[in-house]
Amino acid sequence: MEEYITNTNLALAVDTIIYLASAFILFFIGKVAYNVAFKNIDVKSELVKKDNLAFALANVGFYIGLLLAIGSVIIGPSYGILIDLIDIFIFGIVAIVLLLFSAFIMDKLILASFSTTKEIVDDQNPGTGVVVAANFIASGLIISGAMMGEGKNFFPEMTGGYILSGVISAVVFWITGQLVMVLAAWVYNLITPYNIHEHIEKDNVAVGIGFAGALVAMAILINNATSGDFVSWQANFTNVGIEVVVGFIFLPVVRFLTDKILLPGEKLTDEIINQEHPNIGAAIIEAFAYIGGAVLITWCL
Repeated sequence: MEEYITNTNLALAVDTIIYLASAFILFFIGKVAYNVAFKNIDVKSELVKKDNLAFALANVGFYIGLLLAIGSVIIGPSYGILIDLIDIFIFGIVAIVLLLFSAFIMDKLILASFSTTKEIVDDQNPGTGVVVAANFIASGLIISGAMMGEGKNFFPEMTGGYILSGVISAVVFWITGQLVMVLAAWVYNLITPYNIHEHIEKDNVAVGIGFAGALVAMAILINNATSGDFVSWQANFTNVGIEVVVGFIFLPVVRFLTDKILLPGEKLTDEIINQEHPNIGAAIIEAFAYIGGAVLITWCL
């Protein structure tokens, strides 16, 4: 009996080491892919020579998003070490590609009024850096939700059909999540009495932090809606729809409550844009309110 327990523990330890090694390999692939995707940026120079805080924020945001995306591939039931490794590397590489595409969507659709690369690299704008970081984290959460659980096999007659089915459902839910994020950015700009793009471009870090919190909060709700086993397109999209509607109602309510409860006696807008030095602390409270509220909603739904 003791020998059986020892052998089982040894096998678990070996499997754990293999999974960890796979995660590190995927993380390295993601880092290389990031450098290729942003080949015009000298990463070493931005981080070490220029001490570029804006780029450091965006870069770390990518790594957090990558960690969330890779983690979703590793979490779940095991079907044997060989099948698990095939799943990990196929879905892991898909996750990396989707995460990098999210940067393109951020630049072209979410912060479309200016170039995020120019703001981060040339102007070293930390307000833009924190929003880009939040977008990577949000996309990592969306990818994580899209890839968790067991998908329905749409191609049972094909070898590896379950993998193709899983990739298709993951990509569809990622696209859905990105569309929701673009819409959320529009709604957030609508409920604020100022133009967030204009103030972020002016290096207002506080505005960027508040916006970043809203993006991550919406991604938490999308992650909650898409996590778990695939049931049917109708059932899963219904879950997404419910979470999105709740989220869009939730954003203005939380901003109002932040004004009245978390910042009593002060106006959030005045603290963030109507001062010589925008109140970053007030913006952090706003971002926390969005993220904390989203977490509470996921516990209730």
